[in-house]
Amino acid sequence: MSRFAKPGDAKSLETGTSFTPRFDEHGLISCIVTDAGDGAVLMLAHMNEEALARTMDTGEAWFWSRSRKQLWRKGETSGNTLTVAEVLVDCDQDAILIRATMGGDRVVCHTGRRSCFYRRLEAKAGTLSFLADVKG
Repeated sequence: MSRFAKPGDAKSLETGTSFTPRFDEHGLISCIVTDAGDGAVLMLAHMNEEALARTMDTGEAWFWSRSRKQLWRKGETSGNTLTVAEVLVDCDQDAILIRATMGGDRVVCHTGRRSCFYRRLEAKAGTLSFLADVKG
């Protein structure tokens, strides 16, 4: 049995107060994570129903790994945890934004950087350039 009610019509999704997340055909919902302190975008991940429920229950960020096909708690092995400060839901409830406080070394990316978004696309050149704050 699902913890979450099935999504209703567009009006109830967009203007109602019931949380009825719209998981995709793979049972996932996209989740953007930002730093609760300065608003920096830290990562994009995916949650299945269990990851979302655990996040809500524990106040720690849980995700679903599409590559490993398993549930994981951010910081489980690295110590670089994410404590949830606030969860925002987009207009049609098919994306989540978590404002979080970083623990450990205050890095989120598996490359050892503070954010997974550490490069800028130079569109005209078709190349990537590194942002100034590339390491935690």
